[in-house]
Amino acid sequence: MEIDWEGLKTQLIEGASVNGMKVLYALVIFLVGRWVARMLTGSVRRLMEKRNVDPALRGFATSLMYAALLAFVALAAMNQLGIQTTSFIAVLGAAGLAVGLALQGSLSNFAAGVLIIMFRPFRIGDYVEAGGTAGVVKDITILTTVMHTPDNKKIIVPNSGIMGGNITNFSANDTRRLDLVFGVSYGDDLNKVLTVLKDIVSADQRCLTDPAPTIAVLAHADSSVNIAVRPWVKTSEYWAVFFDMQKTVKLRFDAEGISIPFPQRDVHLIGADSATPA
Repeated sequence: MEIDWEGLKTQLIEGASVNGMKVLYALVIFLVGRWVARMLTGSVRRLMEKRNVDPALRGFATSLMYAALLAFVALAAMNQLGIQTTSFIAVLGAAGLAVGLALQGSLSNFAAGVLIIMFRPFRIGDYVEAGGTAGVVKDITILTTVMHTPDNKKIIVPNSGIMGGNITNFSANDTRRLDLVFGVSYGDDLNKVLTVLKDIVSADQRCLTDPAPTIAVLAHADSSVNIAVRPWVKTSEYWAVFFDMQKTVKLRFDAEGISIPFPQRDVHLIGADSATPA
């Protein structure tokens, strides 16, 4: 059988021409799409930088966005080549579902980390009580928050545990109120005690005058009259004033002859004098 070389050559040229154009179009789609993806992610990154978004969140979000856009561009290029992309999309969807189920806890921590970074209930350096513990925030990552306790223990708390409960930020405001209670004997001069405590507070320059401190009788306890002393101080000086106030009050009470009573109870024996020996 004689082969028609001329016809075969013509078919090959026509096929190469058609397929070559498809390959060229697919390459153009991929290159232009990749350039657009880079432009979009760059714009999003600059916008997040202007809004002072955390660097960790900026890098993660832009990387995820670029990967998603690049996958879309690759599918468009494959479709131009005549490759059926429906099966690829189904496989990617199934893989995404499986990964999502496997990383359910991590995704919850990630979402909580995004909320912490966006809404800023606390910042690095704040002393907070959250997630069942308390300490100074040292680092905020996508999945966890790192704290150091006052005795220098490092605690790593999942972000979902923090956002799932109450958050107490002791460093959020510039001022804090000291809540001190001092007990004095029922036999002491109450007006003198109040005057001495007012002098102690007014003499400490770290105690603010606005808001004014509160010094008043709090309760008549079993063994003492309790006096509430509540001055306002700067947050950074809270513990220094707290400890100094405890020492100053004790020394001043001793100098003024004001007693701090021990817990005591009077016991009365009825009929002890009339009892007859056996």
